[in-house]
Amino acid sequence: MAGPVLYIGNKNYSSWSFRPWIGMRVTGIAFEERLVPFDMAQGNAAFKAFSPTGKVPVLVDDGVTIWESLAILDHVARKHPGSGLWPQQPILRSKAMAMGSEMVASFHALRSACPMNMRRTRRPITLTPAIVADVARIQSLWSECLDQHGGPFLLGGFSIADAMFAPVVNRLDVYAFETRPDVTAYMTRMKDLPAWREWEAAGRAEAWVVEEDEA
Repeated sequence: MAGPVLYIGNKNYSSWSFRPWIGMRVTGIAFEERLVPFDMAQGNAAFKAFSPTGKVPVLVDDGVTIWESLAILDHVARKHPGSGLWPQQPILRSKAMAMGSEMVASFHALRSACPMNMRRTRRPITLTPAIVADVARIQSLWSECLDQHGGPFLLGGFSIADAMFAPVVNRLDVYAFETRPDVTAYMTRMKDLPAWREWEAAGRAEAWVVEEDEA
């Protein structure tokens, strides 16, 4: 039987695609990558051929289609318990789920004003109170986790929490936010991951430009 297939969008911009991709790549879960770009104003009609929502990412595994980043990560984490995507300690699994869920549901000001953009020249933007509040919450959460669990990642070892917040690392970096020393060190560790470097290099090499994501 064929292995899992992960459908993703542009590596330069697709934050939701980046989450399961880096989670699986860092933890050694094998998959076939299929990139379908969204370099048009209304997305790409071709997504409908494999995605029930017309969006990416989508994982097709054992004949089952799974959409939404957190659901994909949960699926592969349960299928590969030795990967560490879900931490072994039940309390840490619950915390990782809470953090992933907060990422899905929150930080709208930051996500709207600062799209993920791997090739963006590092420079600041004009901040609003809502953006400042989002970044303050993120830094507080990361600092708390790093202090409680000792690093090098948010809950100790690399987990779903890190995968879900990976695009935020890019945002805090390329939009030149001031970050606490422990947060800066964590961001450096994330960006030094071979998987991160692989994704970033591919994103920078892409020719597609989506104007609405060029903030």
